[in-house]
Formats: sequence, C-alpha cells, structure tokens
Amino acid sequence: MNNLNGRVKFIEVRVETMSLLRCVTRLALCFSWFLSLIALPGRAQTSDSDQKTITLEELQQMAIQNNPTYRQSAANIQAAEGRKTQSGLYPNPTVGYQGEQIRGGSFHGGEQGFFIQQDIVLGGKLGLNRQIFDQELKQAETEADEQKLRVATNVRMSYIQALAAQQTLELRHNLSKLADNAVETSHQLANVGQADAPDLLESEVEAEQAQLAVTMAERNQQRVWKALAAVVGNPRLPLMRLQGRLGDTPPVNADELVEKIVNESPAVRIAELGVKRAEAALVRAKREPIPDLQLRGGMQQNGELLSDGRSVGLQGFANVGVKIPIFDRNQGNIAAAKADAERAKREVERVKLVLRERAASIVQNYTFSQAAVDRYRNQMIPRAQKAYEMYTKKYQAMAAAYPQVLIAQRTLMQLEVAYTTALETFATSSLSLQSYLLTDGLEAPSQPGGIDKPVRELNIPFQIGASPQ
Repeated sequence: MNNLNGRVKFIEVRVETMSLLRCVTRLALCFSWFLSLIALPGRAQTSDSDQKTITLEELQQMAIQNNPTYRQSAANIQAAEGRKTQSGLYPNPTVGYQGEQIRGGSFHGGEQGFFIQQDIVLGGKLGLNRQIFDQELKQAETEADEQKLRVATNVRMSYIQALAAQQTLELRHNLSKLADNAVETSHQLANVGQADAPDLLESEVEAEQAQLAVTMAERNQQRVWKALAAVVGNPRLPLMRLQGRLGDTPPVNADELVEKIVNESPAVRIAELGVKRAEAALVRAKREPIPDLQLRGGMQQNGELLSDGRSVGLQGFANVGVKIPIFDRNQGNIAAAKADAERAKREVERVKLVLRERAASIVQNYTFSQAAVDRYRNQMIPRAQKAYEMYTKKYQAMAAAYPQVLIAQRTLMQLEVAYTTALETFATSSLSLQSYLLTDGLEAPSQPGGIDKPVRELNIPFQIGASPQ
C-alpha cells in the first residue's frame, strides 16, 4: 500500500512538472514570437533607409526632359507650320530669253529679247490652301497637348504600379518572415511534444511558398520599374524607393467622366478638326476650275530694215491668257473631296463610339475595385485583425493553439496584399478615366497631314486584376 501511494505521488509530481514545463515553454515561445513581430518593422526600415528615394514630381520632370515624344510633337508642329506657309506662297515669276528669225535672212531681220511671265492666282485659292493647312496645324497642336497628357498619365500610372509593387514586396517579406518564425516555433513545439511531423512539414511548405511569393514580388517590382524608367526616358535609372502610399485616391463619378471623355477628349477634337480640314479641301476643290491669269511681257530688239535703211530697233510685247475649263473642271477631285468630308464626319462618330467601348471595361474595373477596396478596408481587414488579436489573447491565456494564431495572422497578411492590389486597380482606373484613357506615353504622336486615326490602337490602359488572392 505504501508503494502504491508512492507511485501515485510520483506520477502526480511528474504530471505537474510536465504541465509546468509546457506552460513555461509556451510563454517563452509567445514572448520570442512577439519580439520578432516588433523587430520586423525595424528591420524593414533599416533596409529601406539605405535605398535612395524619388518622388512623383521628380519622375515627371525627368520625363519632360528625356521622353522623345515631346520633341516629336514639337517637330510635328514645326512641319505643319512650314506646310501652311508653303501653301499660301505666290507662284514664282519666270524670266527668259526669246528670239525669232534670229539670222534675219536677206532682210537682216530677227527679233531677240527677254520676257517676264507671271501667273496670277484667282478665286482665293491661296487663302483656301492656308485654311486647309491651318486645320492641320491645329491638329498637330492638339496632338502635342494630348501627348503631354499621355506622358504625364503614363508616368503617374507607372508610379502607382511601382508603388503597389513596392508595398506588396514589403508585405510578402513580412509574411515570409512570419512563415520562417512558424517553422522555428513548430520545431520548438515538436521538441516538447506539442507538434507532430505533419505540422512541421506543413509549416516548412508554407515557408517555401512564402519565399516563392517574395521572389515573384521582386521580379514584378523589377518589371514595373523598368517600364517606369522607359517612360521617363532613362532606361538605366536604378531601382529606388518611391515616396508615398496607396489609398489616397478620391472617388469619382464614372458616368460623368465617360461623357466628358466622349465630348471633350483630344481624340474627338482631332477628329472634328479633320472634318474642318475636309470641308476646307472641298471648298478648295470647287474653286480649282476658276482659271488663273497668265501674264507675259518683255522687250526685244527687232533687226528688220525699214525703207530708209534703219532697223526697227527696240520694241515691246505682251501676252495675256487663261485656261478655259471645258473638259477638266476638276469634277473628279470635287467628288473625292465630298467623299472625304463625309468620311471625316463619320470618323467623329466612330471615335466617340470607340471611346465608349473602351471606357466600358475601365468603368467596370473601377466600380469593382472601388467595391473591393471598401470591403477590404471596412469589413474584411478589420474582422481579420480582430480575429488575429483574439487568437493572440487566447494563446497567451493558453486557450488556443499556436497554429490558430498563425492561420489568423497569415489570413490578415494575405488580405493586406489583396487590398494593395485592389487599391492599385482602383487608382489606375480612376486615373485612366480622368485622363481621357490616354495612358501610353511612348507611342509616337501622329504626323500632321497623316492624322487619320485619332484613337490609337495601342491606347489601352494597363489593367491588373483586383480579385482577392
């Protein structure tokens, strides 16, 4: 009986010792885990402080200085001004020599001299030429304004994408560090018998997935940065840390912006200027049958002998003529000009419809991302944060297992990543709508006289899905 009582007391002491050991182990793990969480932001700030920073304003200024499309737009304006000047110039006079019966024969005659010939343009055709090329000049100027907006928008959009990639990489780094801490904690729990081999393997796989996500986020950041460097005209620009945070995009009225795009877009203005140019060309074609006045006059020496033996001497001559428009009344060019004017009018309608078509997908992305941002910010993330805090308190009170804390923490971090993606799509879609869908800052501006497609085929904003990950 005494031996039995001794064994029971020994077992009770052993159980109490194991329970106390588990409690101490759990408290130690919890304390080390909180220390690692506190240290994460500090390590991130240390690494970030060593990296150079750059602002959006600096990137915009860099694009103004280096983006080649700015100079292309200026060259197009100069070319249009040159064509306008050339179209209104008066035709040059013709100066020449004229001779008839130069040898004179037995009468010692012959007429030799010079002449000046000038065509007088009638019907106001030169003024109409200037009107045609004046519309081309206005098109080139509008195209230049559009290009400035296009480059500025592209820089801002690339900046937003790079900023989102930067924040995503930071979140991925934190999630990877948490996964590494989970592996270390799982090993420690396994040593005291609170974790099995499947728990270890699962934590190790999760850590590998987190590290792979970090690698993908780094590659994505490099890709976005190279695109940004190309837009600002400095492809060798080293990777820098961007100043700013996502989440400051104010909401807009998408339907009103679509109507503004359709009615006020530079693409629509260019198409409307194309109509005016076509109408001016039609008026000019109708004036072409009006003949120009051809004047010709000069002086010549006549060597023919008179009855008194003297030569006729110096004499003048003059010719005046016009072409009679009997067969060629420019009827073919007039018909073609009418067709071009009709086509230009339909082009305005086409451009507006294309803008509506392209804006539809942008509006859809905008509205969806706006709803996603609202849900992430006001519902999902606060609830995940609260669940994480509750699990943490339960774990401290030894009422919850450590894997539950890790799962809650991982869910919170993944929601933060998805929230960043939604913010990016929301900001880029809003920017695209406010910038008349002009997003490609490296597309060459159309040349004056060759502007036939005001809505460029490559003018499609960059899109990144905002679905939860």
